[in-house]
Amino acid sequence: MTVNWTLTIDCRSPAAMAAFWATALGYVEASPPAGFASWEEWAVKMGVPEEEWDDGAAIEDPEGIRPRISFLKVPEPKTVKNRVHLDIQAGGGRAEPQEIRWARVQETVARLLAAGGTVRSEVFRDDGTPDHVVMADPEDNEFCVV
Repeated sequence: MTVNWTLTIDCRSPAAMAAFWATALGYVEASPPAGFASWEEWAVKMGVPEEEWDDGAAIEDPEGIRPRISFLKVPEPKTVKNRVHLDIQAGGGRAEPQEIRWARVQETVARLLAAGGTVRSEVFRDDGTPDHVVMADPEDNEFCVV
């Protein structure tokens, strides 16, 4: 039996990270729980102190198919390479013609650079053909655009 799950990313600035990843994945800000018009209304009703309102953020697939992603404020900075990362599959896979695939990867990289990401490296296959780009989000978490 499968279970529902959420990917949670520890970070320093949940709202900024949620905005970046919403741009990267085509997600939207998560809707407030049923019966509430806003997250602020929910926080007030739940007794969450106002100084904690930016301690978390969440984004969701607007079609409701893919998993939700939450961002949780933590005090410590990232210190080592992350062992789990996302691959943004912009190119369409190796079955696509290389020129089309690589153009899609480059378009996505440009969009994510404008959103606050950075390029770590471009990775090439043994024959010198470009394969994917390793990037980092605004808080230096690695991910790939393939």
